[in-house]
Amino acid sequence: MVNNFDSEKHHLKLRNLVPEDYKDIADIMDKVYGGSIGGAWKLDEYEAMLRQFPEGQICIDDNGQVIAAAFSAIVNHKKFATNHTYSEFLGSKYLTTHDDDGDVLYGVDVFVHPDFRDLRLGRRLYDARKDLCRRLNLRSILAGGRIPRYFEHSKELSPHEYIEKVSRKEIHDPILSFQLSNDFEVKRLLTNYLPEDIESKGYATLLEWTNIYYDDEQEAAIMQKKTVVRIGVVQWQMRELDSLEELMKQVEYFVDALSYYKIDFTLFPEFFNAALLGLFDQKNQVESIRKLAEFTPAIVEQMAKLSLSYNTNIIGGSMPLMEDGKLYNVAYVFLRDGSIHTQYKLHITPGERRTWAMDGGDKLQVIDTDVGKIGVLICYDVEFPELARLQAEQGMKILFVPFWTDTKNGFLRVQRCAQARAIENECYVAISGSVGNLTQVENAEIQYAQSAVYSPSDFSFP
Repeated sequence: MVNNFDSEKHHLKLRNLVPEDYKDIADIMDKVYGGSIGGAWKLDEYEAMLRQFPEGQICIDDNGQVIAAAFSAIVNHKKFATNHTYSEFLGSKYLTTHDDDGDVLYGVDVFVHPDFRDLRLGRRLYDARKDLCRRLNLRSILAGGRIPRYFEHSKELSPHEYIEKVSRKEIHDPILSFQLSNDFEVKRLLTNYLPEDIESKGYATLLEWTNIYYDDEQEAAIMQKKTVVRIGVVQWQMRELDSLEELMKQVEYFVDALSYYKIDFTLFPEFFNAALLGLFDQKNQVESIRKLAEFTPAIVEQMAKLSLSYNTNIIGGSMPLMEDGKLYNVAYVFLRDGSIHTQYKLHITPGERRTWAMDGGDKLQVIDTDVGKIGVLICYDVEFPELARLQAEQGMKILFVPFWTDTKNGFLRVQRCAQARAIENECYVAISGSVGNLTQVENAEIQYAQSAVYSPSDFSFP
């Protein structure tokens, strides 16, 4: 969308934000908010917001420089029409509260470069938000608005009295007066909305603009649960690595690439971190696998952050874990709401017992996610029909199978059993394995895999 405003000095353009705009955005936010309420968002927070809801992030650029911006999200009216704080809404600034199935647009922030405040850019951004609200058939726009001049009157006026005087235009508040002039109505007073906002004394107004064109007959279609799920299956190439940092760069590459396809799940293979075994003495394999397990907490922490920042649920393959003196093979599931779940490998192969002195777990999980219930079975576990059957009886719709095989016949066992589980339980099954060579790691010189997603025999892919 191009605005027709033009002069010898300015050429303004209204458009959606892109990752490359971060430098300009950070500069404006530091100028506007740096003195009192924290300054600019971090780069990964900004990028996560763009991935969550790219259509809702709008800016105005002047000859290619971003000079004003508005951040937005879709939320459920019932959840945020009551008292809440800015941090509760933001979801740790990764905008995890955004809900495609919500019914209102929430104004996260609007800011204008101080050098361009004479161009009425705020109104342009508000109008763009209203257009977006209409196009998405959302019932209204909600926003938490600061009252930055309240500190000048706080000794003689309560917050309610101050808001009333601003509404009657007896007092001018740069934010509230502007919002009221743009047809927003004050719905309630928010307490402790932004505690660090000294000027507003932590108070804010909850404002609402009503979309009179909202068609409630379309509400069911807007609010319905997601029926199409996207899965990104990683065909992992084993390669020599010198550090944990190299491993995580490879992990983030796949998460980043898949995130642009709006992936709901990213699946990594069993022992995707096995290349780090090459850092240890191969003469004592029991000791080396236990040293590999020392990396697991750091990998878990970093993958959890990737899940949040890239807005994707990650099935983190599996990794060795030392617990109460025993070694386990554990799959970690990182959900984009920040929660972490685990599924221990239950059936340990003879090779794992013999080579690594590994133990099996004793609990079978079904994990409830934002797009349905899932299960995880690590490699050998998928060859036991009763496990998937128990998960299916608890409502599992997608089964994820991270595996690690070195030969074709080993892979075919996993493949055939995964296909059988899909047919038996009428669920989708995704498998992820490794290829490549690890010449420096004992018993891991070769890998064989064909990662795939299998559908039930009676249900096709969307």
